[in-house]
Amino acid sequence: MSEITTIGLDVAKHVFQVHGIDAQGTTVLRKRLRRGQVLAFFSRIPRCVVGLEGCATAHYWARELGALGHEVRLMPAQYVKAYIKRNKHDAADAKAICEAVGRPTMRFVPVKTAEQQAMALLHRGREQLVRQRTMLVNALRAHLAEFGIVAAQGLRNVGELIAIVRDDGDTRLPDVARQVLQVLANQIEQIETTITALERQLLAWHKSNPVSQRLASVPGIGPIIATALAATVVEPSGFRSGREFAAWLGLVPRQHSTGGKHHLGGISKRGNQYLRRLLINGASANLLRSKATNADPWVIGLRQRRPSLVVAVALANKTARIAWAVMHRHENYQRVAAAA
Repeated sequence: MSEITTIGLDVAKHVFQVHGIDAQGTTVLRKRLRRGQVLAFFSRIPRCVVGLEGCATAHYWARELGALGHEVRLMPAQYVKAYIKRNKHDAADAKAICEAVGRPTMRFVPVKTAEQQAMALLHRGREQLVRQRTMLVNALRAHLAEFGIVAAQGLRNVGELIAIVRDDGDTRLPDVARQVLQVLANQIEQIETTITALERQLLAWHKSNPVSQRLASVPGIGPIIATALAATVVEPSGFRSGREFAAWLGLVPRQHSTGGKHHLGGISKRGNQYLRRLLINGASANLLRSKATNADPWVIGLRQRRPSLVVAVALANKTARIAWAVMHRHENYQRVAAAA
């Protein structure tokens, strides 16, 4: 059998499919492996290029196979899909991965370290808890409104409703309703405590990470956005420019052009939805609170002709470009130079 130079590995929970080719592109290996056989198999074959889709568990397997001496390349799953000829199955997926990994124009996903994955998990856990807190707060408000009890909008005013729920002397609530609402109130406070603890961990990691510290020097970027960017963007040099980075985040117009006619629509909303939402929220807060931002002639002119949300998205695009420059050049944001 000819020496294997490139392997496409289709990962799953228990069953893995391997497709290998030699230097001439001839198929020399088709094999199905169970989860416990993967590392033993790759430890016996010569070092080669191993392609994987950048999906669940891919970064773990990339680290493990890289430790065995193989050159592991992760690719976005949507870029590999075009190389599947007919029906989709494990063998076809592995063959498509093997073909795609050798394309000269293919874009690859940097392999994350375990620490970076842990920080990303911290963000995902916080995001899920925030959603649960919002759901419980909305339920508490809706149930109390049925008894004529309302409070002003905002999370800071929920404490007033919780105090009413725990006040046994308040006759507006029946005892059965009070018992149920107290359960909701306890869950809200428990989730709030957990979110605060996770944010302390994020802040501690932010203070110890130089990339996150540099990102926090950009207006509109705080510790939450800075740590999310530092944990997600492993290699800023993988993007040729700040605009390409903003396009990866889905903050550029969707294009549908043909025949020399250019048609631009709303933002593409591709890429990392979590980072895009954080940047837009940060830009909105910056527009509300920052006097320096509101005094910028670019922002003033944009506000005169476009809606506020469009202005926030445009500012998020600009912030993303600045963040890429900060990460790529390993320098803090220079406010004086930017103003000049």
